[in-house]
Amino acid sequence: MKTIVLEKAGGIENLIMKEIDQPIANKNEVIVAVKAISVNPVDYKVRAVEDTLDMFCGTERPVILGWDIAGKIISKGDKVTLFEIGDDVFGMVKFPGLGNAYAEYVSAPEIHLAKMPANVSYVEAAATTLAALTALQALEDNVKKGDRILIQAGSGGVGHFAIQIAKHLGAYVITTCSGKNREFVLSLGADEHIDYHRQKFEEVLSDIDLVLDVFNGEVLLNSVKVMKDGGKIISLPVPNFSEEIMKEAQKRKVNVAFMMVSSNGKDMNTLSKYLSDGSIKVHVSKTFAFSEMGKAHLQLESGRTVGKVVVEV
Repeated sequence: MKTIVLEKAGGIENLIMKEIDQPIANKNEVIVAVKAISVNPVDYKVRAVEDTLDMFCGTERPVILGWDIAGKIISKGDKVTLFEIGDDVFGMVKFPGLGNAYAEYVSAPEIHLAKMPANVSYVEAAATTLAALTALQALEDNVKKGDRILIQAGSGGVGHFAIQIAKHLGAYVITTCSGKNREFVLSLGADEHIDYHRQKFEEVLSDIDLVLDVFNGEVLLNSVKVMKDGGKIISLPVPNFSEEIMKEAQKRKVNVAFMMVSSNGKDMNTLSKYLSDGSIKVHVSKTFAFSEMGKAHLQLESGRTVGKVVVEV
């Protein structure tokens, strides 16, 4: 089968197309003929830096990157009970860990997948995986009806799902992004939009119950300043916070917590239901061919992607 391997960290030239043997399913796994792969910022960050690559994928080389897939089951282990051969499925597989998603065929634990709803394409399903899971896992147990929620970078992959999920949970949603994406985030259900080029959110907001942070640093520090006492900030980039951030949080009795998404078939089934009933819709801004994986990475690295980037296999 065709796959894209990485011999060492670095630029996109290190993503090499290679023929390898097709995987065989273990007893609780299925083999998925991949139709679409969602690419995320974590993909290029892991690709680019050796220490990050080691942390996510171990030290053996070569490795196959990627975690987000949609496709059709072609075989399954003898202990698999959730799916049948021929089922269309989607999910984020083996994260954190080595997902091996940049391939024509992927072995996946059945507990990481969900059946695709009939009203979405492979591209849309693949896009509703890591980013959507992150938003769901960050918000589902932390948002109650009427909460004032600030979602940073609402036009991005995680952000555009987070707006919709927070609204579904009954929150009042405020989001930051550039002015050119104002109508997009409002169309997703955001109640307020702040153009970070023209306004400083910390100067116009107060009494926020929950912040979904994707930046850390100064943005996270300023997020603490707009919180209600006892509020919570869920930060996604790194688990380390500066002493200044923690002092400000302590002063304001704000809980600042790091969260890393994890593969979860139960949550994927929730997303499948949301897609099916229209509670969430995915925005795919660009698609690329499998041979153009490097271009997909560069698109994300540009920092100008609205919604999601997907590679078709």
